[in-house]
Amino acid sequence: MPTTYSYRTTAHWTTHKRGIVEGEGIPRTINFAAPPEFGGEPGLWTPEHLLLAAVSTCYVATLRAVAEASKAEFHSLELTVEGTIEKQEGGFRFTRVLLRPVVTIEKEDERERMGRLLEKAERVCLVSRSLSATMLLEPKILVQEQVHA
Repeated sequence: MPTTYSYRTTAHWTTHKRGIVEGEGIPRTINFAAPPEFGGEPGLWTPEHLLLAAVSTCYVATLRAVAEASKAEFHSLELTVEGTIEKQEGGFRFTRVLLRPVVTIEKEDERERMGRLLEKAERVCLVSRSLSATMLLEPKILVQEQVHA
């Protein structure tokens, strides 16, 4: 198994305030702009949203892999990710990223184990580990038998 992988994207400005980004081998493009707070066009993906999308998709994929490796199952997962940007010396940067996963499991006796898996996924997620921002995890675990009660 290789120990090095490479991925490539290409971004182009298409008009004054918007552009497109393409991923190598991916047929669809993404329209983007700077955030409206920084003079961009509203209603489009921004680099800030794309960074948080990378965190959220990586976390979800990592949790699925960690749970599968542990032979643990969950009924559903929804993840909200919120990033805080602050102006610091040298400019703006993400200082904090908050992950709020809500996972539904089948039985109460699986709660503790799922909590450990949620924490492990946050620790080993490639994208999260690559960022200098403080990562915070606020998981919520629901039990399927209680949801239907």
